[in-house]
Amino acid sequence: MAGRFLTRCMNRTLLDFASGTNSTTTRGTHRYLWAMFRRTAPTLISRRAVFLLGIPAISCLGYETYRKAQSSAVVCALGKEEVLEQADYLYSCAETEKLYQLLIQYKDSHDAEFLWRLARASRSLAVLPTTEAERKKQLTFEAFEYAKEALEKNDKCSAAHKWYAICLSDTGDFQGVKVKIGNSYIIREHLERAIELDPKDATSLHILGFWCFAFAELPWYQHKVAAVLFKSPPQSTYEEALDFFLKAEEIDPNFYSKNLLMLGKTYMAMKDKQKALLWLTKAKEYPAHTLEDKEVHKEAVDLLKKLG
Repeated sequence: MAGRFLTRCMNRTLLDFASGTNSTTTRGTHRYLWAMFRRTAPTLISRRAVFLLGIPAISCLGYETYRKAQSSAVVCALGKEEVLEQADYLYSCAETEKLYQLLIQYKDSHDAEFLWRLARASRSLAVLPTTEAERKKQLTFEAFEYAKEALEKNDKCSAAHKWYAICLSDTGDFQGVKVKIGNSYIIREHLERAIELDPKDATSLHILGFWCFAFAELPWYQHKVAAVLFKSPPQSTYEEALDFFLKAEEIDPNFYSKNLLMLGKTYMAMKDKQKALLWLTKAKEYPAHTLEDKEVHKEAVDLLKKLG
């Protein structure tokens, strides 16, 4: 599997929520949130505002237990398609460490299909709550380099564009406010390119919808703060965000609890109580398989109480 941007502390939810786009890829969910101004301009930041994307961190939909990872010798003996299939299965089962160890063997492969998956695996490892701060930073930049290389090897790969956007967002957390804002333009460009290359990728649509929602929710005075750094800070509308969330749902109904929640929140922001109730109820009733699903359930319940 959306979150709050221009808050003092980034609520990391969705990110790792972007799954791959080819036929061997298993759907994933993401947590998606990018924080801005985490350590700067604290007096200007609203606790409820969302700003500069922290892409949802991915949580996976698979729940069965994966058999013990094969030995390196056996893995190396597999063909490309078998390795990719195994990698996608490990990802779907949230076997993050095994996935990373499998794919790191192919870091010099110069194959975009291996590299964007390695970027995804590195990021998934980075966002684990058990990962220490220094290791997290190392993995974050490592993931970006793999995504960058994947894009260089094949700029027509939708997943490479998507993971480049996600990993670029992550690096901004370590580079300061101006870089974070500047990256947001590039992030949107690559998400749009990912969707252009694969219009049926619901996760890219969801992430872009979240991007739009974040900037639509940004109060006018925080736009002015951003305008100090950029003449024309990123802007969007709830209507634009809604369009992406609805397209994602149309392509893959019920694929992600966070998308249901964001539909409800967007309709709330647009003062459409009836539709907000509909989507928030769906989010509340979504089977809570993951920790993120449980968080979505709780937020949906709280918002439904506010709507009466």
